[in-house]
Amino acid sequence: MRLSVGHPLVAHVERSGFGPVSSLIHLFVGGSELHGAKVGATDDLDIYGVYIAVPTDVLGLHPLKHFVWSTASDDRRNGPDDVDLTLYSLRKWASMAARGNATALHFLFADGTAVSSPTWMLIQREAQIFLSKRSAIQFLGFAGNQLRRITGEKGKGAKGTRPEYECAYGYDTKAAMHCLRLFFECIELMREGNITLPRPEKDLLIEVRSGEWTLEKFLREAETLRIEAEKSAASSTLPDEVSKEAISVLIANAHLSFWNEKG
Repeated sequence: MRLSVGHPLVAHVERSGFGPVSSLIHLFVGGSELHGAKVGATDDLDIYGVYIAVPTDVLGLHPLKHFVWSTASDDRRNGPDDVDLTLYSLRKWASMAARGNATALHFLFADGTAVSSPTWMLIQREAQIFLSKRSAIQFLGFAGNQLRRITGEKGKGAKGTRPEYECAYGYDTKAAMHCLRLFFECIELMREGNITLPRPEKDLLIEVRSGEWTLEKFLREAETLRIEAEKSAASSTLPDEVSKEAISVLIANAHLSFWNEKG
């Protein structure tokens, strides 16, 4: 059964002006809510999804690779009433996931806040073919970027600082939460071939985000988890690389199945 037009998440897609919602195969709430680290009504609504366009838009000269929309303008930070929507074509998403992109891999494990079609279930049943030791590089790199923003070694991000955290706690505790969360996810992925969502450590993550940890305590924990994540990657039983051939066959079959079903 396809995603229902009446579903609240689908309603946001309709509002965005994206093409026919019948092309959607997977849609879920991301961000802090996905990870279990949302604190009150402080976050915007992050929606992610995957779609399969009509054959001419996939196979033609100008394929539609992704769609991004936000209720917030580019020159201001999002508030709790804002909605960010990011949709990827199946081909684009699969390419990102094959490289071990942390955001893309979350799509495979986001069930609690998701609505999905049978076509996505075909992809999800083969989730293991998207996993490899190489993805640890992506998770560690993403976590490292968050850490360097906190310590001032890197810029503050596309829309500036988070003064509500920095002024209250002396450092960006939301970035700190995401840093630790990425290390935890990397460790689990390398050891178990899975990412549990929401995170089992959500209470700890909320503590960090809420400013209950000093900067020094956070930095010590981040270093401990970084070392553990690197060791987990080195000893992981996951393959060194994904099979791009297997992924290509899977997404080709998914396209054909979806188009045939649609008639």
